[in-house]
Amino acid sequence: MCFFFSLIPATIIAVIGFFVLFASTKAEGGVRTLGRILAIWVFIVATFPPMGGAYVTLTGACPLTEML
Repeated sequence: MCFFFSLIPATIIAVIGFFVLFASTKAEGGVRTLGRILAIWVFIVATFPPMGGAYVTLTGACPLTEML
């Protein structure tokens, strides 16, 4: 249950990453490189909520199942 709810912030972070990547394609020079590096970093950060949600779900420590 926690895994499915962790997909919501991961999706929001991934969309922000796509906007950063799109904006970096319109830039020139060093800003383009910085934008691509930042976009890759945001995509890596977007994997953290599903990994945490999977861990909490698999260990049985999900508070949502107790509340529901």
